[in-house]
Amino acid sequence: MANSLWGSFFVSIITVLVTTPIVIRFAKWFGAVDSPNNRKVHKNIMPRLGGLAIFVGVVGGFFYSGLYNESLTAISLGAILIVILGVIDDKYSLSARAKLIVQLLAAGIVVSSGLRIEILQLPGLGLVDLGFASYPLTLLWIVAITNAINLIDGLDGLAAGTSIIVISTIAVMAAYSGKYLILSLSVILIGSTLGFLFYNFHPAKIFMGDTGSLFLGYCIGVLSLLGLYKTVTLFSFVVPIIILGVPIFDTVFAIVRRVINKKSIGSPDKNHLHHRLLFLGFSHKNTVLIIYGLSFMFSIIGILLSRTTMFQTVVIVFALMILLEILAEIIGLVNLKYKPLIKMYKKMTGKGHL
Repeated sequence: MANSLWGSFFVSIITVLVTTPIVIRFAKWFGAVDSPNNRKVHKNIMPRLGGLAIFVGVVGGFFYSGLYNESLTAISLGAILIVILGVIDDKYSLSARAKLIVQLLAAGIVVSSGLRIEILQLPGLGLVDLGFASYPLTLLWIVAITNAINLIDGLDGLAAGTSIIVISTIAVMAAYSGKYLILSLSVILIGSTLGFLFYNFHPAKIFMGDTGSLFLGYCIGVLSLLGLYKTVTLFSFVVPIIILGVPIFDTVFAIVRRVINKKSIGSPDKNHLHHRLLFLGFSHKNTVLIIYGLSFMFSIIGILLSRTTMFQTVVIVFALMILLEILAEIIGLVNLKYKPLIKMYKKMTGKGHL
């Protein structure tokens, strides 16, 4: 098994290393380029479509590993649909509504195959059959995670590196639990994304584009769903959410920011986590490394939570939520005046500074 995993890893990474220069030339010819504007950090026109190289690497590792013999048709079809969506969007910049419709269609293919959360175990109530609710719940899960990865793709290497940390954490937990399918898929994704990061880390030669961020988000959503398959406890939901802490944290506060500032939830802005860190004076590379560090911290906490009691989970999650709220207020993730906890602390202690 170990030899097969290493083989899949190296086939994936080498395939992407060889394929990415070809994709760079193709993206320029195809016109899938990212032009700088007031929201973008980069200053020069950059080729997109890097996700196409990641996808090719995954396909190479997939066939080398023999996973095509597994019942993964629905997952594969959904992935192909997401990649097609990404390629078209990288070329033509589709509307948010059009992208959401295709994402729901891809997630629907997965859900229709039977891969969904059907039974929830609640404290004091036992097993609860979700019935029809299992369909929208699973759809929401896949689409939400797909878009969470897409939203953090704002700096060279940020989405790729964060995805590698998240998928590596899933791989560790899969290995510990003896879930070979999840482990194999994770290793293939890690190799492919790592090969792309060679070209994408600052200063980047190519962006992954929506082709890459949507594909990686979809894959992470499906991998976490495979880990939760069929019957889950209320608190087993917490572990993948914590592992995905950085993109979910950024997504949640993006929604809060737009609601409080009376903006459309779908409207783009320049106040995401990486934007705020850059505004505070951190360099491009250091900002990415800081967010990598946060993602690694979330991963460690997620692994620990998978081994804790319900009470310990509640305490840790509550403390983490407080710390994240304070972090958001300090860096101005909503706006510079939004500091409810800091103001409460000052009022209770009479201190002028936190």
